[in-house]
Amino acid sequence: MNGLATYLAVLALGAGLGVPIAVLGCGIGQGLAGGKALEGIARQPEASGRIQTAMIIALALIESLAIYALLMSLILVFQIGLPKGEAVLQIIQQSAGK
Repeated sequence: MNGLATYLAVLALGAGLGVPIAVLGCGIGQGLAGGKALEGIARQPEASGRIQTAMIIALALIESLAIYALLMSLILVFQIGLPKGEAVLQIIQQSAGK
């Protein structure tokens, strides 16, 4: 495997693992935020409106982290990582065995 193929393999691995790891972290964070909000509402039902508003804002901020991870992954693959010009011909020729 030459340097370009190794680079593309590592790029695909990084872009492919970055989003699931970020989504897993966001899912855990959202679960914790929702659980704590429900605990707060159970303890003080009169403050449920304020707690719910704060929880929704927090969930939106947590979800934005997953969207940023997806955006960074797409930027890595489509703007930085994909080869252009003669590098594409090199890869095609190497994969064909020429």
